[in-house]
Amino acid sequence: MSIPAIDLMTALRSGQSTSPRLTWYGPDAERVELSGRVLDNWVAKTSNLLQDELDAEPGTRLRLDLPAHWKSVVLALAAWQLGMEVVLDAAAAELIATADPGPAAAGGGFETVMAVALPALAMRWPGSLPSGVVDYAAEIRSHGDVFMPHVDPEPGRPAVRDAAGSVHTHAGLLAGFAAADGTPKEGPRLLVRAADGLEPVLAQALGAWAADGSVVLVHPEVAVTERLLGDERVSRS
Repeated sequence: MSIPAIDLMTALRSGQSTSPRLTWYGPDAERVELSGRVLDNWVAKTSNLLQDELDAEPGTRLRLDLPAHWKSVVLALAAWQLGMEVVLDAAAAELIATADPGPAAAGGGFETVMAVALPALAMRWPGSLPSGVVDYAAEIRSHGDVFMPHVDPEPGRPAVRDAAGSVHTHAGLLAGFAAADGTPKEGPRLLVRAADGLEPVLAQALGAWAADGSVVLVHPEVAVTERLLGDERVSRS
C-alpha cells in the first residue's frame, strides 16, 4: 500500500531526476546540492538503515533532536516513507537522531541513539561515542540505494504532530502538514531559512516538492544575498 511520502520519493527520482531538489548552504562556505535521484538515494539508504539495522517499522517513533539541516530533512523523509512517526519535540520515542549523543541522549530511555555528524564531508562521528550509539555517517553508506518496506505502511498512522498539537497522518502528510499557502503551483525554487526551525522547514520543503519544485535551505549564519538568490534562481523567498 502506498502513502504520500512513498509517492513523493517516486516523483523525485523520476522525471527531471538530475535537476536540483535540495540545495544546502552551510557554514564555512559549505554547499551541498542533491538532485532528485541523489536525494532519493540518501533517503533510501536511511530508510534501509532504520529498517534493517535498527528494527524500525510502521508506527515506530523517531525523535529528531537536530537543527534544520539537509540531513534532518533526509531523516524525516526516510522515516515517513517507512511509515514511522517523526517526533519534533520532547515526546516519547523509540529512536532518537541527535547531534549531541552525550549522557542525556544515552540515558533518555530510547531503544536506539543515532549520532548524526552535521558536516557534509563527515565520514564518521568526530571522536568517540558512548557504547551502543549508532554512527549515522559511518553506517549509512553501506546500505542499499533502493528501499523496499518489509511491512506495508498504514495511511492512518500518525506521521507527525505539529506545534499546535495537531496530528497529521501519513495519508494527510502532504495535504495537511505540508505548507502550500502562497507557494507557486508549478515548480517553485523556494528559499527556506533554517533559522525558522525544523518543523517549518519540513513543512515548506514538502510543499515545494509537492508542487514539483525544489528547495534552497540556508543556515542561519549564511547571508541571503541577491547574488545567492540569482545564482540559485530562487522563485520565492
